[in-house]
Amino acid sequence: MCKINITSKLLHFKQPAGTSRGVYRTRKSYYVTVFDTAAPSVKGVGECATLPDLSCDAMPDADYERLLRQFCNEVERTGKIDYEAMRPYPSMLFGLETALKQYERGGSLDFFDTPFGKGKEGIPINGLVWMGTFDEMFERLEEKLKAGFHCVKLKIGAIDFAKELELIKHIREAFTKDQIELRVDANGGFTSAEAMERLEALAKYDIHSIEQPIRQHQWRQMATLCQNTPLPIALDEELIGVNNLNEKQHLLDIIKPQYIILKPSLHGGMMGTREWIKLANERNIGSWITSALESNVGLNAIAQLAADIYGSNIILPQGLGTGQLFTDNIPMPLEIRGEKLYLIEN
Repeated sequence: MCKINITSKLLHFKQPAGTSRGVYRTRKSYYVTVFDTAAPSVKGVGECATLPDLSCDAMPDADYERLLRQFCNEVERTGKIDYEAMRPYPSMLFGLETALKQYERGGSLDFFDTPFGKGKEGIPINGLVWMGTFDEMFERLEEKLKAGFHCVKLKIGAIDFAKELELIKHIREAFTKDQIELRVDANGGFTSAEAMERLEALAKYDIHSIEQPIRQHQWRQMATLCQNTPLPIALDEELIGVNNLNEKQHLLDIIKPQYIILKPSLHGGMMGTREWIKLANERNIGSWITSALESNVGLNAIAQLAADIYGSNIILPQGLGTGQLFTDNIPMPLEIRGEKLYLIEN
Protein backbone atom coordinates (compact mmCIF):
# COMPACT_ATOMS: atom_id res chain seq x y z
CA MET A 1 0.00 0.00 0.00
CA CYS A 2 1.31 3.44 -0.98
CA LYS A 3 1.96 5.87 1.87
CA ILE A 4 3.13 9.47 1.69
CA ASN A 5 5.02 11.41 4.35
CA ILE A 6 5.46 15.20 4.31
CA THR A 7 8.48 17.02 5.74
CA SER A 8 9.77 20.58 5.29
CA LYS A 9 13.13 22.32 5.13
CA LEU A 10 14.17 25.97 5.17
CA LEU A 11 16.94 26.50 2.62
CA HIS A 12 19.41 29.39 2.90
CA PHE A 13 20.83 31.20 -0.13
CA LYS A 14 24.60 31.60 -0.28
CA GLN A 15 24.02 35.11 -1.63
CA PRO A 16 20.76 37.08 -1.60
CA ALA A 17 18.87 36.28 -4.82
CA GLY A 18 17.71 39.61 -6.22
CA THR A 19 14.84 40.00 -8.67
CA SER A 20 12.69 42.99 -9.58
CA ARG A 21 10.14 41.48 -7.18
CA GLY A 22 12.47 41.67 -4.22
CA VAL A 23 15.31 39.73 -2.65
CA TYR A 24 15.15 36.11 -1.51
CA ARG A 25 17.38 35.02 1.38
CA THR A 26 15.62 31.79 2.38
CA ARG A 27 13.33 29.32 0.64
CA LYS A 28 10.94 26.91 2.33
CA SER A 29 10.32 23.61 0.59
CA TYR A 30 8.02 20.72 1.44
CA TYR A 31 9.07 17.19 0.54
CA VAL A 32 6.62 14.38 -0.15
CA THR A 33 8.03 10.87 0.22
CA VAL A 34 6.12 7.99 -1.35
CA PHE A 35 6.82 4.45 -0.19
CA ASP A 36 5.16 1.05 0.11
CA THR A 37 4.59 -0.20 3.64
CA ALA A 38 5.49 -3.72 2.43
CA ALA A 39 8.78 -2.54 0.90
CA PRO A 40 9.71 0.75 2.61
CA SER A 41 13.24 0.81 1.15
CA VAL A 42 11.89 1.83 -2.29
CA LYS A 43 11.02 5.51 -2.13
CA GLY A 44 10.17 8.46 -4.31
CA VAL A 45 10.77 12.03 -3.13
CA GLY A 46 9.26 15.17 -4.63
CA GLU A 47 9.62 18.86 -3.81
CA CYS A 48 6.68 21.23 -3.34
CA ALA A 49 7.68 24.88 -3.01
CA THR A 50 6.13 28.23 -3.82
CA LEU A 51 7.66 31.66 -4.37
CA PRO A 52 5.89 34.40 -2.35
CA ASP A 53 4.08 37.02 -4.46
CA LEU A 54 4.64 34.91 -7.58
CA SER A 55 3.23 31.37 -7.33
CA CYS A 56 -0.48 31.04 -8.01
CA ASP A 57 -0.74 28.54 -5.14
CA ALA A 58 1.23 30.53 -2.56
CA MET A 59 -0.63 30.62 0.75
CA PRO A 60 0.05 30.60 4.52
CA ASP A 61 2.08 27.58 5.62
CA ALA A 62 -0.72 26.05 7.67
CA ASP A 63 -3.14 26.20 4.72
CA TYR A 64 -0.53 24.85 2.32
CA GLU A 65 0.31 21.91 4.57
CA ARG A 66 -3.35 21.08 5.11
CA LEU A 67 -4.19 21.12 1.41
CA LEU A 68 -1.07 19.18 0.45
CA ARG A 69 -2.01 16.53 3.02
CA GLN A 70 -5.48 16.25 1.47
CA PHE A 71 -4.00 15.63 -1.97
CA CYS A 72 -1.55 13.09 -0.52
CA ASN A 73 -4.42 11.30 1.21
CA GLU A 74 -6.26 11.08 -2.10
CA VAL A 75 -3.22 9.58 -3.81
CA GLU A 76 -2.84 7.08 -0.96
CA ARG A 77 -6.50 6.11 -1.36
CA THR A 78 -6.65 5.86 -5.16
CA GLY A 79 -3.03 5.29 -6.15
CA LYS A 80 -3.13 8.11 -8.70
CA ILE A 81 -3.16 11.90 -9.07
CA ASP A 82 -6.37 13.77 -9.81
CA TYR A 83 -4.83 16.13 -12.37
CA GLU A 84 -7.93 18.23 -12.93
CA ALA A 85 -8.38 18.86 -9.20
CA MET A 86 -4.70 19.79 -8.87
CA ARG A 87 -4.43 22.18 -11.86
CA PRO A 88 -4.71 25.28 -9.59
CA TYR A 89 -1.87 23.97 -7.38
CA PRO A 90 1.15 23.45 -9.67
CA SER A 91 3.80 23.32 -6.95
CA MET A 92 1.96 20.52 -5.12
CA LEU A 93 1.27 18.69 -8.38
CA PHE A 94 4.92 18.88 -9.39
CA GLY A 95 6.09 17.43 -6.08
CA LEU A 96 3.63 14.54 -6.20
CA GLU A 97 4.40 13.80 -9.85
CA THR A 98 8.11 13.71 -9.03
CA ALA A 99 7.70 11.43 -6.02
CA LEU A 100 5.42 9.00 -7.83
CA LYS A 101 7.65 8.88 -10.92
CA GLN A 102 10.73 8.03 -8.85
CA TYR A 103 8.74 5.48 -6.84
CA GLU A 104 7.48 3.83 -10.05
CA ARG A 105 11.09 3.65 -11.27
CA GLY A 106 12.12 1.74 -8.16
CA GLY A 107 13.78 4.75 -6.55
CA SER A 108 15.95 5.60 -9.56
CA LEU A 109 16.71 9.22 -10.42
CA ASP A 110 16.39 8.30 -14.10
CA PHE A 111 12.66 9.04 -14.36
CA PHE A 112 12.16 8.70 -18.11
CA ASP A 113 14.88 6.30 -19.28
CA THR A 114 16.97 8.95 -21.06
CA PRO A 115 20.71 9.23 -21.81
CA PHE A 116 20.83 12.16 -19.34
CA GLY A 117 19.16 10.06 -16.67
CA LYS A 118 21.75 7.33 -17.21
CA GLY A 119 24.61 9.81 -16.85
CA LYS A 120 25.65 9.45 -20.50
CA GLU A 121 24.75 12.95 -21.71
CA GLY A 122 24.71 16.45 -20.28
CA ILE A 123 22.08 19.14 -20.77
CA PRO A 124 23.34 22.53 -22.02
CA ILE A 125 22.43 25.29 -19.57
CA ASN A 126 22.78 29.05 -19.36
CA GLY A 127 24.91 30.83 -16.79
CA LEU A 128 22.79 33.05 -14.53
CA VAL A 129 23.99 36.49 -13.41
CA TRP A 130 21.85 37.84 -10.57
CA MET A 131 20.86 41.47 -10.13
CA GLY A 132 23.23 43.62 -8.18
CA THR A 133 25.44 46.66 -8.52
CA PHE A 134 27.32 47.16 -11.76
CA ASP A 135 30.55 45.85 -10.22
CA GLU A 136 28.81 42.81 -8.70
CA MET A 137 27.11 41.88 -11.96
CA PHE A 138 30.32 42.32 -13.94
CA GLU A 139 32.24 40.13 -11.51
CA ARG A 140 29.54 37.43 -11.65
CA LEU A 141 29.55 37.59 -15.44
CA GLU A 142 33.30 37.09 -15.58
CA GLU A 143 32.95 34.03 -13.34
CA LYS A 144 30.41 32.49 -15.74
CA LEU A 145 32.59 33.13 -18.76
CA LYS A 146 35.64 31.63 -17.05
CA ALA A 147 33.54 28.58 -16.17
CA GLY A 148 32.94 27.99 -19.87
CA PHE A 149 29.40 29.23 -20.42
CA HIS A 150 28.48 30.38 -23.93
CA CYS A 151 24.93 31.42 -23.00
CA VAL A 152 24.54 33.92 -20.17
CA LYS A 153 21.30 35.25 -18.72
CA LEU A 154 21.35 38.65 -17.03
CA LYS A 155 18.71 39.67 -14.52
CA ILE A 156 17.97 43.34 -15.18
CA GLY A 157 15.70 45.95 -13.60
CA ALA A 158 17.43 46.39 -10.25
CA ILE A 159 19.93 49.13 -11.07
CA ASP A 160 19.71 52.12 -13.40
CA PHE A 161 18.83 50.95 -16.93
CA ALA A 162 21.65 53.05 -18.40
CA LYS A 163 24.10 51.19 -16.15
CA GLU A 164 22.68 47.84 -17.31
CA LEU A 165 23.08 48.90 -20.93
CA GLU A 166 26.64 49.90 -20.16
CA LEU A 167 27.32 46.41 -18.82
CA ILE A 168 25.75 44.79 -21.89
CA LYS A 169 27.69 47.10 -24.21
CA HIS A 170 30.91 46.15 -22.44
CA ILE A 171 30.13 42.46 -22.96
CA ARG A 172 29.43 42.97 -26.64
CA GLU A 173 32.63 44.94 -27.14
CA ALA A 174 34.52 41.91 -25.85
CA PHE A 175 32.41 39.06 -27.25
CA THR A 176 30.35 38.68 -30.43
CA LYS A 177 26.91 37.04 -30.45
CA ASP A 178 28.59 33.91 -31.88
CA GLN A 179 30.90 33.77 -28.88
CA ILE A 180 28.36 34.64 -26.16
CA GLU A 181 24.58 34.33 -26.39
CA LEU A 182 22.99 36.94 -24.14
CA ARG A 183 19.56 36.58 -22.61
CA VAL A 184 18.04 39.20 -20.34
CA ASP A 185 15.21 38.84 -17.84
CA ALA A 186 13.30 41.96 -16.81
CA ASN A 187 10.87 40.09 -14.50
CA GLY A 188 8.14 42.54 -15.59
CA GLY A 189 10.27 45.50 -14.56
CA PHE A 190 9.47 47.83 -17.49
CA THR A 191 6.33 49.95 -17.77
CA SER A 192 4.21 49.63 -20.91
CA ALA A 193 5.08 53.21 -21.84
CA GLU A 194 8.85 52.72 -21.74
CA ALA A 195 9.08 49.08 -22.87
CA MET A 196 9.46 49.55 -26.64
CA GLU A 197 12.16 52.20 -26.23
CA ARG A 198 14.09 49.90 -23.92
CA LEU A 199 13.68 46.92 -26.25
CA GLU A 200 15.10 49.02 -29.08
CA ALA A 201 18.05 50.04 -26.91
CA LEU A 202 18.76 46.41 -25.99
CA ALA A 203 18.37 45.17 -29.58
CA LYS A 204 21.53 47.06 -30.60
CA TYR A 205 23.58 44.49 -28.68
CA ASP A 206 22.41 41.26 -30.33
CA ILE A 207 20.30 40.02 -27.42
CA HIS A 208 18.91 36.51 -27.93
CA SER A 209 15.68 37.24 -26.05
CA ILE A 210 14.12 39.17 -23.20
CA GLU A 211 11.91 37.53 -20.59
CA GLN A 212 8.74 39.23 -19.44
CA PRO A 213 9.52 42.89 -20.26
CA ILE A 214 6.28 44.17 -18.65
CA ARG A 215 4.19 42.83 -15.79
CA GLN A 216 1.78 40.03 -16.53
CA HIS A 217 -1.99 40.41 -17.10
CA GLN A 218 -1.51 43.09 -19.76
CA TRP A 219 -2.27 40.83 -22.71
CA ARG A 220 -3.06 43.51 -25.28
CA GLN A 221 0.03 45.55 -24.45
CA MET A 222 2.19 42.42 -24.47
CA ALA A 223 0.67 41.34 -27.80
CA THR A 224 1.56 44.72 -29.30
CA LEU A 225 5.13 44.41 -28.00
CA CYS A 226 5.50 40.87 -29.41
CA GLN A 227 4.17 42.00 -32.77
CA ASN A 228 6.55 44.96 -33.08
CA THR A 229 9.54 43.98 -30.97
CA PRO A 230 13.07 44.32 -32.38
CA LEU A 231 14.19 41.30 -30.30
CA PRO A 232 12.39 38.06 -29.37
CA ILE A 233 10.16 38.14 -26.27
CA ALA A 234 9.78 35.16 -23.94
CA LEU A 235 6.82 34.82 -21.58
CA ASP A 236 7.44 33.57 -18.06
CA GLU A 237 5.37 35.14 -15.27
CA GLU A 238 2.60 35.67 -17.85
CA LEU A 239 1.90 31.93 -17.79
CA ILE A 240 1.44 31.70 -14.00
CA GLY A 241 -2.14 30.97 -12.98
CA VAL A 242 -3.20 30.13 -16.54
CA ASN A 243 -3.94 26.54 -15.73
CA ASN A 244 -6.66 25.14 -17.97
CA LEU A 245 -6.22 24.17 -21.60
CA ASN A 246 -8.60 26.70 -23.14
CA GLU A 247 -6.98 29.58 -21.23
CA LYS A 248 -3.53 28.49 -22.41
CA GLN A 249 -4.66 28.38 -26.03
CA HIS A 250 -6.34 31.78 -25.66
CA LEU A 251 -3.22 33.41 -24.19
CA LEU A 252 -0.90 32.08 -26.90
CA ASP A 253 -3.30 33.01 -29.69
CA ILE A 254 -3.69 36.60 -28.44
CA ILE A 255 -0.12 37.44 -27.38
CA LYS A 256 1.78 35.34 -29.96
CA PRO A 257 5.14 35.41 -28.16
CA GLN A 258 8.37 34.27 -29.77
CA TYR A 259 9.17 31.97 -26.82
CA ILE A 260 7.66 30.62 -23.61
CA ILE A 261 9.69 29.57 -20.58
CA LEU A 262 8.37 26.80 -18.38
CA LYS A 263 8.97 26.34 -14.67
CA PRO A 264 7.09 23.16 -13.67
CA SER A 265 6.42 24.27 -10.08
CA LEU A 266 4.84 27.49 -11.40
CA HIS A 267 3.35 26.40 -14.70
CA GLY A 268 1.38 23.22 -14.08
CA GLY A 269 3.80 20.57 -12.92
CA MET A 270 5.14 18.04 -15.42
CA MET A 271 1.71 17.57 -16.98
CA GLY A 272 1.11 21.29 -17.43
CA THR A 273 4.61 21.88 -18.79
CA ARG A 274 4.12 19.21 -21.45
CA GLU A 275 0.75 20.77 -22.29
CA TRP A 276 2.22 24.27 -22.71
CA ILE A 277 5.07 23.01 -24.92
CA LYS A 278 2.71 21.00 -27.14
CA LEU A 279 0.53 24.08 -27.67
CA ALA A 280 3.61 26.21 -28.36
CA ASN A 281 4.99 23.73 -30.89
CA GLU A 282 1.67 23.78 -32.75
CA ARG A 283 2.04 27.57 -33.08
CA ASN A 284 5.76 27.61 -33.97
CA ILE A 285 6.58 29.20 -30.60
CA GLY A 286 9.93 28.21 -29.12
CA SER A 287 10.38 27.08 -25.52
CA TRP A 288 12.84 26.04 -22.88
CA ILE A 289 12.56 24.83 -19.27
CA THR A 290 14.03 26.39 -16.14
CA SER A 291 14.05 25.78 -12.43
CA ALA A 292 12.35 28.13 -9.96
CA LEU A 293 14.97 28.17 -7.18
CA GLU A 294 14.21 24.61 -6.06
CA SER A 295 16.62 22.46 -4.11
CA ASN A 296 18.42 19.64 -5.92
CA VAL A 297 15.36 17.39 -5.56
CA GLY A 298 13.25 19.65 -7.73
CA LEU A 299 16.17 20.53 -10.00
CA ASN A 300 16.80 16.88 -10.86
CA ALA A 301 13.13 16.34 -11.67
CA ILE A 302 13.10 19.38 -13.98
CA ALA A 303 16.29 18.24 -15.72
CA GLN A 304 14.84 14.74 -16.22
CA LEU A 305 11.70 16.30 -17.72
CA ALA A 306 13.71 18.53 -20.08
CA ALA A 307 15.76 15.54 -21.24
CA ASP A 308 12.56 13.60 -21.95
CA ILE A 309 10.74 16.42 -23.77
CA TYR A 310 13.58 17.76 -25.92
CA GLY A 311 15.62 14.57 -26.36
CA SER A 312 19.35 14.31 -26.91
CA ASN A 313 19.73 17.20 -29.31
CA ILE A 314 18.77 20.13 -27.07
CA ILE A 315 19.45 23.27 -29.10
CA LEU A 316 18.44 25.99 -26.63
CA PRO A 317 20.32 26.05 -23.31
CA GLN A 318 17.98 25.31 -20.41
CA GLY A 319 17.80 27.27 -17.14
CA LEU A 320 19.11 24.56 -14.84
CA GLY A 321 22.14 26.15 -13.20
CA THR A 322 20.58 26.77 -9.77
CA GLY A 323 21.95 23.76 -7.90
CA GLN A 324 24.68 25.77 -6.18
CA LEU A 325 22.42 28.48 -4.73
CA PHE A 326 22.03 27.16 -1.19
CA THR A 327 24.40 26.61 1.72
CA ASP A 328 22.31 23.64 2.87
CA ASN A 329 21.09 22.05 -0.36
CA ILE A 330 19.99 18.42 -0.36
CA PRO A 331 22.81 16.22 -1.71
CA MET A 332 22.16 14.89 -5.20
CA PRO A 333 24.57 13.52 -7.85
CA LEU A 334 24.15 16.56 -10.10
CA GLU A 335 27.26 18.21 -11.48
CA ILE A 336 27.94 21.15 -13.78
CA ARG A 337 30.86 20.55 -16.14
CA GLY A 338 31.57 23.55 -18.33
CA GLU A 339 28.18 24.63 -19.62
CA LYS A 340 26.37 21.31 -19.17
CA LEU A 341 24.48 19.70 -16.28
CA TYR A 342 25.12 16.03 -15.68
CA LEU A 343 23.59 13.39 -13.44
CA ILE A 344 26.33 11.19 -12.01
CA GLU A 345 24.54 7.89 -11.44
CA ASN A 346 26.20 5.25 -9.28
